[in-house]
Amino acid sequence: MPTEGSMKKASKQRLSIRRSHSSRDGGLRHRVYENDSILPIEIRSRLQKLFEQIEHEFEGVYAENLALQDKVEALTEKLEAAQLGRTDGVSTDVDGNTKVKSKASNQISQLIRPKSRVASGKNVFSFKGPSSTSLGQLVRSYKGHQDGVWEVSVSKGENPVLGTASADRSARLWSIETGTCLLQYVGHSGSVNSIRFHPKEPLVLTASGDSTAHVWKSTVSLPVASQISEGNRSNPSSGDDLDGSDKEDQDGDSENIIYVKTAQCVIGEHTGVVIAADWIAGGKQIVTASWDRSANIYDVEKSTTIQSLTGHDQDLTHCSTHPSQRLVVTSSTDTTFRLWDFRDRSIHSVNVFQGHTDAVTSASFAPNDKVVSGSDDRSVKVWDLKNMRTPIAMIRTDSAVNKLSISPTSHVIAIPHDNRHIRLYDLNGVRIGRLPRSNRQGHHRMVSCTAWNEETSNINLFTCGFDRQVLGWHFNLPTDK
Repeated sequence: MPTEGSMKKASKQRLSIRRSHSSRDGGLRHRVYENDSILPIEIRSRLQKLFEQIEHEFEGVYAENLALQDKVEALTEKLEAAQLGRTDGVSTDVDGNTKVKSKASNQISQLIRPKSRVASGKNVFSFKGPSSTSLGQLVRSYKGHQDGVWEVSVSKGENPVLGTASADRSARLWSIETGTCLLQYVGHSGSVNSIRFHPKEPLVLTASGDSTAHVWKSTVSLPVASQISEGNRSNPSSGDDLDGSDKEDQDGDSENIIYVKTAQCVIGEHTGVVIAADWIAGGKQIVTASWDRSANIYDVEKSTTIQSLTGHDQDLTHCSTHPSQRLVVTSSTDTTFRLWDFRDRSIHSVNVFQGHTDAVTSASFAPNDKVVSGSDDRSVKVWDLKNMRTPIAMIRTDSAVNKLSISPTSHVIAIPHDNRHIRLYDLNGVRIGRLPRSNRQGHHRMVSCTAWNEETSNINLFTCGFDRQVLGWHFNLPTDK
């Protein structure tokens, strides 16, 4: 895995931390330092104790900062509720935000709510609107990963399963309804950064920091919910069991977990970290995105690389495919994302979009011929494929945006943030609400990815983060627009 020292810009350094700074790799670097150091043992021990004290102090400051953020959020909601409840001295701005005309209220509002501006031809929405109530209910957590979880995905079909990719070098498949880990893939030698299910067959595609992408079989049997005790769902124990022994895993009895170590297909055409991979419509080809600044189109059946997609000036951060058409979108730290069109097999066209001012962390297709992009510049933009010169809507946020997702049925965008928030907007940029974020429920570190469950289920939104948590939520979706 690349180190932070190889990154040239601050945004690339933060991306490196997100993807490769796992606790296991950190321990490995420490052991190498001890073996190679010429310092006496007592000095090394003293340095180690000092660093542990510094880490402890930073953890305390970080916890205090989170508590202060929660207090600010609570005060913001109280202020906005008070503004909505008043009939005198209340006005409405262009964003639909209410404003109290009293001097004191205006001063507080200016401190805790950034101002928004409207540019010509664009809809701009402030992240602090009157609809700031928490929506959704936490239904279930999926416990077992030993490091940050970078991506969550849901399979299609009558009995969908949940897939997770983690920096602990494993990918897992879960029963959505019981929270039980059904299968663990341990074939990668680096952080697993991405996981995607084949649209029709029981195959899974994973991308890793070991510079490869793997295709492996995902045949699992779903357990009956009544057979899983509530205690097994919520009582974690430490350690992974890669040998299938009888000790308990964090998600219950490890004897019931299938361990897969061998891939049916290994794609090793990249020279850098493979940060994402996805199935192209039809399921016969895949696209991979890498930190070597390229994306590759690969034929799984023929085991050959069809085409290398080059043009990005810096590392790629994400790739996504259209569910029914041969369209691919790639995003990069060079502040752009590119749309690749393979519908005409004789002509492969590409369009470059420069709508952001910082790294584009994800870009995904949405219903009604739209693309939604998220960036480290704290904005999300909605684009129309028929005319992508300017975005049709722009959402301003207060934190960097990670891998967002769009519900194919309700057209709701679930936006994960570095500051632990998960905000919900529609494709017009109108804020719907946010998911709860507290010490008792929700994430307590960066939320890295969201994924919608298309099937009718009590759990229809999944989130994962740097806190090793995978959470399943029930969200009352609005009617289809």
